[in-house]
Amino acid sequence: MSVTGVCQICEAAEATHACDQCGTLVCERHYDREHGVCVRCAASLGGEDDVGPGTGMR
Repeated sequence: MSVTGVCQICEAAEATHACDQCGTLVCERHYDREHGVCVRCAASLGGEDDVGPGTGMR
């Protein structure tokens, strides 16, 4: 699938991914590669494993 547009979270960077869970278009910074979801969905997965490098969350 081709992703075009602006990140729907930061509204500044180019969207390069689509969340597998909610479909939100996100930039690299707001995409959790491990889970294939945006950082909002990653946070809802729960657990401290979703926070840290590569998740866009601190």
